[in-house]
Amino acid sequence: MLLTQRSGVESFVQFMTVLILFCIVLGITYATTRYVAGFQKAKQEGGNITVLETYRIAPNKYIQIIKLGEKYVAVAICKDTMTKLAELSREELTFPGAAENGIPSFIEVLEKAKWIKQKK
Repeated sequence: MLLTQRSGVESFVQFMTVLILFCIVLGITYATTRYVAGFQKAKQEGGNITVLETYRIAPNKYIQIIKLGEKYVAVAICKDTMTKLAELSREELTFPGAAENGIPSFIEVLEKAKWIKQKK
């Protein structure tokens, strides 16, 4: 019966068993996620397409600047459509203190965080 009394040792052993099984499932989930992420990353690396910047206009509506090979293109992305707005030259774009891929370096993020902390 489910409502029978158990000793403290049996309850502790049952708790530890559940805890160990939970940790095993969590570890398998973590390993699977890492594997799939690595697989997807390897699939995307080496390509000629890079999203440099995304600006949200409204829910489900964005403007993106994309690098396609050596060309830069501005596109409007909606829920079901994607429309080319313009081709841009490298001189028309600004990369404010960031690498060409649009990701700031760790040093730049750290300096910005220091500046915000000092300002408060």
